[in-house]
Amino acid sequence: MRVLVTRAKDDAERTAQKLAALGHEALIAPVLRILPTGDPASVGLYDAVIVTSAHAVEALSSSADKSVPVFAVGERTAEVLRAEGFASVIAAEGDATSLSRLIRETLQSPRTLLHVTGRHHKEEPASSLRTAGFKVLTWEAYEAQAIESLPDQAEEAFQTGEIGAVLHYSRRSADLFVRLAERAGLHTAIRECPHLCLSADVAAPLRAAGAATRVADQPSEDALLRLVMSLS
Repeated sequence: MRVLVTRAKDDAERTAQKLAALGHEALIAPVLRILPTGDPASVGLYDAVIVTSAHAVEALSSSADKSVPVFAVGERTAEVLRAEGFASVIAAEGDATSLSRLIRETLQSPRTLLHVTGRHHKEEPASSLRTAGFKVLTWEAYEAQAIESLPDQAEEAFQTGEIGAVLHYSRRSADLFVRLAERAGLHTAIRECPHLCLSADVAAPLRAAGAATRVADQPSEDALLRLVMSLS
């Protein structure tokens, strides 16, 4: 089966390898490109770091004290942090809710936390942590910049009905995918294949566009790949 992967290029290439191992062909069609913001890291003193994406690790590794505790959103991000030499990394279950809960269960407030994140980031986990008495500093170390159009190969594959499924990892990327598809005249075509989503929040823009969605039973790529296999 041919599976469209909408992640940023480096992430999509790793996903493509996993799909190939399962006997599927990936068509990489990033809707975002990841770029450093160049914003300074000097945000003051902090007791621990929050990392909600592996995209933050490159910037963090060049500026942070690697002995400071780091709370990672999931195991994939935690693995990247450990590979960069961070000594104390604790992984949540792959989403902001479990990350906030992990921090609240591990640390006593008031503590100061540094959230290393992207330019377009959600309120969580910072909002619930602040409510719980933590001070959360924000360093926007990277940005996910929107791509201007879908690759020609992806447009052609939709037009000829070659796409068996599409993988979606974030609400913003799903929303951008819908916009790019509609701009390319593919509104009907994208409704003719299942869209496999990391969470119900990710699925929302696709459902609003009339696309058929299926949501992973947990917010992990392994769960998404299980959905792919269920379609085979």
